[in-house]
Amino acid sequence: MTAPLAAWFLSTEERDNPDTLIDRRHANASSWSDGNDLRTLVHGVAYFEELLACIRATRAGDVVMFTDWRGDPDERMDEQAGSGAQVGQVLAAAAGRGVFVRGLVWRSHLDKLRFSARENRHLGEEIDAAGGECRLDMRVRPLGSHHQKLVVLRHPGRPEEDVAFVGGIDLCHSRRDDARHGGDPQAQPMAHAYGLRPPWHDIQLAIKGPAVGDVEASFRERWDDPTPLSRNPLRVIKDRVRGDSPTRPALPPQLADPAPAGPHAVQLLRTYAVRRPGYPFARRGERSIARGYAKVLGLATALIYLEDQYLWSVEAAELVAKALTRAPDLLLIAVIPRRPDQDGPVSTPPNLVSRERVLRILYEAGGDRVSVYGLENHASTPVYVHAKVCSIDDTWLSVGSDNLNRRSWTHDSEITCAVLSGTDPSPLARELRLQLAQEHLDLPDMESA
Repeated sequence: MTAPLAAWFLSTEERDNPDTLIDRRHANASSWSDGNDLRTLVHGVAYFEELLACIRATRAGDVVMFTDWRGDPDERMDEQAGSGAQVGQVLAAAAGRGVFVRGLVWRSHLDKLRFSARENRHLGEEIDAAGGECRLDMRVRPLGSHHQKLVVLRHPGRPEEDVAFVGGIDLCHSRRDDARHGGDPQAQPMAHAYGLRPPWHDIQLAIKGPAVGDVEASFRERWDDPTPLSRNPLRVIKDRVRGDSPTRPALPPQLADPAPAGPHAVQLLRTYAVRRPGYPFARRGERSIARGYAKVLGLATALIYLEDQYLWSVEAAELVAKALTRAPDLLLIAVIPRRPDQDGPVSTPPNLVSRERVLRILYEAGGDRVSVYGLENHASTPVYVHAKVCSIDDTWLSVGSDNLNRRSWTHDSEITCAVLSGTDPSPLARELRLQLAQEHLDLPDMESA
């Protein structure tokens, strides 16, 4: 029996953000888009290969829009050094041939704290020099970040080529790994346990169909926000000295949504913090990711499968524990990093203590119905799990930038795609779960599972 979409998706009232275009733009007043084709791109190699091909196929007048937490202009998108496939080169080349390239990258904290202000600035400079526009965006709460990772490509006159990518993969170092988990040759420094080339597990979603227009509308809300990109007077002065433009030139008008292309319904869920001045598109903030999880966890009866970078939030754990207590046959399978990403007395102990507390909450609620795993490659090096994926009863699937923690649900800007397939269970949710299990367990075939 097919479950109604409204039973799983948030209504416009449940989203509780009357300022956003995401729901108002739908002619039928629904809070999701029907008729989408979706593919899951597991690992950075698969994502970068497809993104590279899509950007290189753009022509003058096409539009490429992206948001990112970190961007490294020299990150290679293919295996061949010298192929002109570095992130900055590819985006700059598109801008140089008349593509409207527009980007918003988090304007981060100091590099010495291992954030990415320098890399983000250089990526913007390379794109801007070629005629595109990439802005460093610090319109966040204190100590918050813009954590969204999305790319939208629109093609006037060729709507069948329109595509959006949403997920956990940044356009930066350490992300280009594959199922062998040998790590990205261009690696970021991480905890000693992960070695010199940290193995990295991540997922991005490729979308075709009407939901492409929703992802674009979400980007445009941020791009068109007239609020200054930073309120820090020192940053403003530095921008003026460097000649950085504080403005964001208008985008070409948004095209009509692409025609239906597949069987999937997609609802965009987001987090925007409450801040002053507020976002024009979320004056009271938006917490639809947290609200979406609360709703679907209340429906779970058979299986919660999740992969998450930060399973150490008590608030999130208590929601899962409540579901485990309510449904006596409900199973939880979680895949998380074995170790935090950074060593040191400041970061490691609090992370491990929080994780132990969360695991205790889950085991007390579900006992042997709870299984939590870490990954390692064939050299016994831990694999860093950066994926943000959740499947409920093989029916509701989410892929995005958010983790199951307080920051992602209240403080940082996030975006995720919740997916239903019109059938119960969902072929997409089941296929992804089996694909991931097959890889993690080194099994040749999971189709019969």
